[in-house]
Amino acid sequence: MAFFQYEGKSVFYTEYGSGETLIFLHGNTASSKMFELLMPLYAENFRCVLIDFLGNGKSERVESFLPDMWYDEALQTIALAEHLQCGKVSLCGTSGGAWAAVNAALERPDLFCTVTADSFDGRTLNDHFAGNLLTEREMAKADPQARQFYEWCQGADWEKIVDLDTKALMQCAEERRPLFHRPLESLKVPVLFMGSREDQMCRSNMEEEYEEMAALIENAQVHIFQNGGHPAIASNAEEAARLIKDFVYMHVK
Repeated sequence: MAFFQYEGKSVFYTEYGSGETLIFLHGNTASSKMFELLMPLYAENFRCVLIDFLGNGKSERVESFLPDMWYDEALQTIALAEHLQCGKVSLCGTSGGAWAAVNAALERPDLFCTVTADSFDGRTLNDHFAGNLLTEREMAKADPQARQFYEWCQGADWEKIVDLDTKALMQCAEERRPLFHRPLESLKVPVLFMGSREDQMCRSNMEEEYEEMAALIENAQVHIFQNGGHPAIASNAEEAARLIKDFVYMHVK
């Protein structure tokens, strides 16, 4: 098992495959486990690095998550990229990890070749985010399959992690905190926005939001799958892997 240090705490990561380095950033209440079943689709073409953000998976626990969680996760991502000491790397963030990926590239464009931002709301949380989140989390905690997923990702203390995550996201939504800490117009790293029309966990006008974001960025592409749930990287696994491979290698120098 491999760890690096971030603000005095141990952050876990694991690796698969070889090639250009691609760091995978998991979503809220998940961990690097969510990507394990996808690794056969990537390991032939990439050195895949999977992180557990602080407080999740095998990383050291925290007393609380910051309401600016996705910015803090971006800083953890930057710390990992520096720790790897392998030159520029690419990022693939899904759901909450997408915000972390974009923020990391905004902060340190010198470290990153490309960003794939998958299955997220974009510049703002949708209007019903807070209410939907509370309903969804309570239903999930009562659902045997969801509970099994949480425990698989987090371990025996999964419920505390889910509750801490919910509290931080509610504060973020209620205070309308900025989701990006720098203007998207300043982003110089090529971005692939990816999602699914059938994703019930993201805003209904996802494609419109993605297109508007892409118009602000110097080098951006949008791909919306017709079918599949949340996140698209899993529900459209094979096609997503091909898209990401082509996008990354198009921009690697």
